[in-house]
Amino acid sequence: MAKSVDEFNKKRLRSSNITVVISIALVLFLLGLMGLILINAQKYSDYIKEQLVVNAYFDENYDVKDSVKIAKMETEVFKEIQTLAPVKKATYITREMASKEAKKAMGIDTDALFEENIFPSSIEIALKPEYVDPAKIDQAIKVIKGVPGIIDVKNDSTLMVDVYNNLSRILKWILGFSILFLILAVVLINNSIRLKIFSKRFIIKTMQLVGAKRRFILKPFIIEAVILGAIGSVIGLLALFGVWYYFTSQIGSSFVQDNNQYFWLVLLVLGVGIFITVLSTVVATWRFLRSNVDDLYYS
Repeated sequence: MAKSVDEFNKKRLRSSNITVVISIALVLFLLGLMGLILINAQKYSDYIKEQLVVNAYFDENYDVKDSVKIAKMETEVFKEIQTLAPVKKATYITREMASKEAKKAMGIDTDALFEENIFPSSIEIALKPEYVDPAKIDQAIKVIKGVPGIIDVKNDSTLMVDVYNNLSRILKWILGFSILFLILAVVLINNSIRLKIFSKRFIIKTMQLVGAKRRFILKPFIIEAVILGAIGSVIGLLALFGVWYYFTSQIGSSFVQDNNQYFWLVLLVLGVGIFITVLSTVVATWRFLRSNVDDLYYS
């Protein structure tokens, strides 16, 4: 009879542990998914901002006799612009390239309309993402205009402001959902742990009544919480990166290539899983340690 009761308790304990691990894994899977989305959303936000270029123009007055001298000067200016703080990438566009691009845009294949390179040479500049900001864009343009040899800088400031505002709005929503999922993770994991500890409330109180110290009673529960939290976190991470790998392989994109960001995400999910599990275990166990025997029947 005692053996069958023992086996029943072991099965119930095993079932309880499996339930807790699955709960942790599912919650951390969703939390990690929001983390991946946030990382890649920020990366693609920066990518889109880098596509919004400004154009710095050289003097359009051009004397063929000074072509070598002017080309040398423009090359030096181009090198200087590349070193400016707001500049992410710069592309030097010669007069020949500008004329060829203009003909292509107008659908002209011959030199019938204009034979000479009438368009000024310029530099196409992609700004760093942090400078594609209504508060900083004017400062960046002022720095570029201050380079000797540049006579004009043009950009579509309205488009930049619209893109910046829309991207900021999207990132705020994603960040908000990530925080919401973190709160849900705390609540759901805490509830699972509380139910597990609740089933052991009489064991906890019995150990206390026979003279066991609170630290001695807490220790095995904390060790078990660390193990369950780690197992649940690992399962959640394996599922997360499995789904993410399948998703990226289907759409033909590798997304963020910075492995450091993935590394910190793994540490975050693992840390959150273990921390919440241990904290919930300590709080739930401490509650029964402080309660009276009669309270166990009404908890």
